[in-house]
Amino acid sequence: MGCVQAKSSNKSPPGGLDKLKMESGYVGRGGMGGPRRSTGQRFERRESGRVQKPEVAMNYNVVYGNGSDRQEQRGGSSGGSGGGVDGEIVDGWPKWLTDNIPREVLAGLVPKSAEAYDKLDKVGQGTYSNVYKARDRDTGKIVALKKVKFDTSEPESVKFMAREIMMLQKLDHPNVVKLEGLATSRMQYSLYLVFEFMQSDLSRIITRPEGRLTEPQVKCYMHQLLSGLQHCHDRGILHRDIKGSNLLIDKNGMLKIADFGLANYFSPNQKRPLTSRVVTLWYRAPELLLGTTNYGVGIDLWSAGCLLAEMFAGRPIMPGRTEVEQLHRIFKLCGSPPEDYWKKLKLSTTFRPPHYKPRLFEVFGDFAESSLGLLSTLLALDPANRGSAYLALQNEFFHTNPLACDLSGLPVIHNKDDDEVIETNEQRKSRRSKMKKRSQTLRERRSKDQATELSKEEIVFNKEELEKGVRLNVHGQDPSSSASSASSGAKRNQKSESLPFLLSPVAGMKNRPPLPTSKTRGTDYDNDNGNMYRINQINRSASTRDFRR
Repeated sequence: MGCVQAKSSNKSPPGGLDKLKMESGYVGRGGMGGPRRSTGQRFERRESGRVQKPEVAMNYNVVYGNGSDRQEQRGGSSGGSGGGVDGEIVDGWPKWLTDNIPREVLAGLVPKSAEAYDKLDKVGQGTYSNVYKARDRDTGKIVALKKVKFDTSEPESVKFMAREIMMLQKLDHPNVVKLEGLATSRMQYSLYLVFEFMQSDLSRIITRPEGRLTEPQVKCYMHQLLSGLQHCHDRGILHRDIKGSNLLIDKNGMLKIADFGLANYFSPNQKRPLTSRVVTLWYRAPELLLGTTNYGVGIDLWSAGCLLAEMFAGRPIMPGRTEVEQLHRIFKLCGSPPEDYWKKLKLSTTFRPPHYKPRLFEVFGDFAESSLGLLSTLLALDPANRGSAYLALQNEFFHTNPLACDLSGLPVIHNKDDDEVIETNEQRKSRRSKMKKRSQTLRERRSKDQATELSKEEIVFNKEELEKGVRLNVHGQDPSSSASSASSGAKRNQKSESLPFLLSPVAGMKNRPPLPTSKTRGTDYDNDNGNMYRINQINRSASTRDFRR
């Protein structure tokens, strides 16, 4: 993909560059026109604080919730390119997309082209995707485009993408981001997830220079977060990456859970092993740091507890640099776990921290008193003691004064570039092109005006020369010679009007060289009458006439 293969004859073996491509595996053995083989690059999901193990299996049972995070061997053909000819359409979607994603995932979505949006700015970048602020060309609405890194030759990238789309279609809650559609680029194998554009996120709200959040504001944000988590957990979905930058906030103050790239299905009754390499390090539960593969909603609730303390403190409460350091920070705050903790969670006994006493109430003594109970519940070492999002919403923290404020009482960060003021790249280009055309037109007008002025000066000059010649003639001048001189002057005048660019240097000269002295014809006779007369007709030399032209 991206290069054109030359046709080779079947009668003679390939040579030169074609032979080298065949030996290196870039071209199929069946001929130069065969499909190109993968170069062997592996897809590894990494990010600061979180790493996702590659999942090779492309079993659609995994996508819909019956699989696990374990690596499986794919049966059948490999996940090569999407097949089909570039630009081929199936039910409104590019064929490379329908060949790699089941039709159920695309059901209910309206196909749209990526060219239908104008990208305004790049607002986010990650290991798995890039997020752009864009404007719909048809409606003018500001949206967020999440460009998913899609590789048809790597089945795990297809799996994660299909699973995220399926989950977003399943979720419908005011505190969960809504998938508005999909946009594709047919020739570039690019897929864009279209979301409503959000003005800010919780991390920016917490670190704003105006100061810390008030207790009513913290309660409002926390209630929205737990409500969104309850909606996800009730539908069997674990987010597995709750943090401030993934909690988006719109211009009205509404909080929405976003970025389901690491989310997965779970079942409380049928537990299955899942990878522990999830959740950003600062918000990762201790059981994940210790390597457990059997977990549930407790990991999301732990992250919510970290954010509750962060909103009161105005900074992250446990910013560890390594997993071991993060564990020590957790045990210093919450205390060392008891002996049965390791056996209950079936954790390895190779790591045993020193004995720490719990210091949660001591460290967070300046927090609201009603919040300490909810904090101690969400930051419990045993995930079973963290309860559920529903139980957290019933905590006295939300029912004691001061109560949570309304959305109007929340801080809003206004972007410097307002939606109405932002210009698209195309608008800027068109404006620049108009300015260039305008300046070019002005230059052309100026040059035409200068040429016209020079032509007028040359016409006046020729008229003056003609009048001088007429005044030098005597009364007995031959009419034919006078007419010829007038016609020649007219011709010069006509020629000067038709070719102003040839006359412009002469007309613009102020100090011209003196003309040579005129020569007059001698005495001539009239053959008919025998009279003698003198004609004072001026005969200029050829060099002077050339100079005047």
